Amino acid sequence: MAPPSLWLVLLLVMPVVTMVLFTFRAGSFGQAAQQFTLNNYAAFLQNQPFQSLLARSAGVAAIVALLSVVLAYPVAYYLSFSAGSRRFTLLTLIIIPAWTSYLLRVLAWKIILGSGGVLNTVLASLGLAADLGSLFLYNRTAVIITLVYTWIPFVALPIYAALERIEPSLFEAARDLGARPWNAFLRVTLPLSLPGVIAGFLFVFIPTVGEYVTPALVGGPRGIMYGNLVQDQFLNALNWPMGSVMSLAMLLGVLLPILLFSRFVRLTELAGL
Repeated sequence: MAPPSLWLVLLLVMPVVTMVLFTFRAGSFGQAAQQFTLNNYAAFLQNQPFQSLLARSAGVAAIVALLSVVLAYPVAYYLSFSAGSRRFTLLTLIIIPAWTSYLLRVLAWKIILGSGGVLNTVLASLGLAADLGSLFLYNRTAVIITLVYTWIPFVALPIYAALERIEPSLFEAARDLGARPWNAFLRVTLPLSLPGVIAGFLFVFIPTVGEYVTPALVGGPRGIMYGNLVQDQFLNALNWPMGSVMSLAMLLGVLLPILLFSRFVRLTELAGL
């Protein structure tokens, strides 16, 4: 266990400890960086817009995670029970987009959702709207659409793994006991696949709360998220202590759903152990 433990200490524990230490600094550089203060916490607690944006970002992350699960579940179900010998080919096709640069995929959606993009062009040709402008771009809807597209493959894989672990004899027993397909799904398949569903939800929710690349490219001012403010504190304002406080608040916020889900599902089940 020594090598992976050292790896976790170097790449997870030490950065978090460093971030926490920065929250108590009076400034980012120079003599102020050596002064201990709690003013950064007080400033964050008094800044209502920061807290409101964190709550809205968590809401957007929850919506993205929920939509990703809803759209990925049928894909995983088909791969597990209906794809047959084609499942590995289809799995490869699902994973292929992840081989492409994330930035290129986001820019592709920026073109699709733009004023001259596919959606606006189709609606205009159908006479549904003469000039939609940026209806699908530079807002929170564009951010949600792009993030859902990005995360669906990563959500489908843990759900597929959970479905594959279900014993086929359970479906036979359900049929022998007179359960109809929909009833068997609700009482056998869905409950036993919940670890994969919850794992997929958390895989999306946790990183999406701090997302800043996608909102910056397709969200615009109306689609800004909490991660954009954290980035601004570090890079533009050079206020590393406040950026660290905001990052710590976000970290504590994403730990809440993990603790909540851990009351119902063991974390080892989410890891597939």
